[in-house]
Amino acid sequence: MKKVLYILLFFVTSISYSQSLNDYKYAIVSSKFDFLKEKDQYRLNTLTKLLMEKYGFIAYFDNDILPSEVAESDCKKVFVEVKSNGNLFVTKLTVVLKDCKNAEVFTSVEGKSREKELKVAYNQALREAFSSFDKLEYKYSGNDNRISNVNNDVKVPIVNQKLFAKPLGENLFQLLTNDTDIPNLILTIAKTNNPSIFIVEEAMRSGVVYKNNNEWIFDYYENEKFVSEKLNIVNL
Repeated sequence: MKKVLYILLFFVTSISYSQSLNDYKYAIVSSKFDFLKEKDQYRLNTLTKLLMEKYGFIAYFDNDILPSEVAESDCKKVFVEVKSNGNLFVTKLTVVLKDCKNAEVFTSVEGKSREKELKVAYNQALREAFSSFDKLEYKYSGNDNRISNVNNDVKVPIVNQKLFAKPLGENLFQLLTNDTDIPNLILTIAKTNNPSIFIVEEAMRSGVVYKNNNEWIFDYYENEKFVSEKLNIVNL
């Protein structure tokens, strides 16, 4: 009887979470979790952002320069934290989403890993915690004028548009344009072992930024069509 009641309660709770989460369009991910010493240590914050995007949210870090629509829409945003309750023998992580009033709107299951290497353990535990999102079937309930990390007001930059690389921690950069008083976020890119090649960290488009004969090129797929464009990056 207890097992049946537990399953019923979990089912009802999942439905209520799903209904409330559908009211939120954006996810703001902490750039540093409290239980870690550094920003994006073990790339755990980046993985969290990518997983939020995987499940349908438009995600940003809390230290990103936000498009106006996102910055002015506090009550359309959930704020994403990851909590640790592990010990020397097991890594335990929980994903917590809060609204603009700091009230919890969703708490995931506790993801666990017994791997000794922390980078592997955190990765496994976080992915297990995010398995809770499979049951939510999240879909934003409002008008879906979706934007990605690329500002909709700015199409992929043309060659004569100067871009400035702003470091985000050790491995990430934001490519920004100063064409207006408020810089527009064009792309977020991540380092590779080759200093002339960067991976594009976006949900809506996958691609690479690389240097070819002293020119920066952005190659990506959009609607299954290959696109190659030049970028004028002045400080990368």
